Amino acid sequence: MKDSRIARNGLVLLGCGKMGSAMLTGWLARGLPAASVWVVDPNPSDWMKSTGVTLNASLPSKPAIVLVAVKPQMMADALPTLAAMGNGETVFVSVAAGITIARFEDILGAKTPIVRAMPNTPAAISRGITAIIGNDNVTPAALAEAETLLSAVGEVVRLDTESQIDAVTGVSGSGPAYVFHMIEAMAAAGVAQGLPDDLAMQLAKATVAGAGALAQSVEEDPGQLRVNVTSPNGTTQAALEVLMDPQHGFPPLLARAVKAAADRSRELANG
Repeated sequence: MKDSRIARNGLVLLGCGKMGSAMLTGWLARGLPAASVWVVDPNPSDWMKSTGVTLNASLPSKPAIVLVAVKPQMMADALPTLAAMGNGETVFVSVAAGITIARFEDILGAKTPIVRAMPNTPAAISRGITAIIGNDNVTPAALAEAETLLSAVGEVVRLDTESQIDAVTGVSGSGPAYVFHMIEAMAAAGVAQGLPDDLAMQLAKATVAGAGALAQSVEEDPGQLRVNVTSPNGTTQAALEVLMDPQHGFPPLLARAVKAAADRSRELANG
């Protein structure tokens, strides 16, 4: 990043909450000069003030990238202030949920390069995954540039169509909450079987974290990993007969949950 187009022309970060701060931390760690970053945020943290970035000051007229990380409800007020940068070479990257590319084009201009991104909360510890899609104005080089930026907080995948964002929201965008709830439920079930609260929670957290790390670190798919730990007529099989029940187990329950999140994402995008 040190000698990139972003470093030369500048990057504007609009909004620096948890997601914006996580990304900024990753960029600076990867060598992006603090002097190349302009941050616009009404309530800057003490940490942000200590980074050396330019904070709430006049912006460059043609930055390489503007990364929009404000809350969706603040978009109507925030985005028009950057309209002068539209219809040019500045690439706008949005991590705001529910805001379509078409809405950005309405505000910034139809010729504006726009990348829509859907990250998730593990980005706060650089373990997230972000899906991206660009409009027709985004060149391959610009999309690669956006991917490099977002990879500072985890994996990045490219979508074929913007409509896939809703499914991504249902799986990975909202997905961490499903896992957190599963941890809660596992711990509660352990308590019901006689474990102390703190021990049950420790076991549940470590089990979910360890299983996820194992799934990512080996070549076998999760289905095979499940088979590997399931002895015939053993304890795991007894549990899986409940969890894999085709009517009341995980498969139909998660299918309904992901569909509900995706449907709500579509509703938000359609206003």
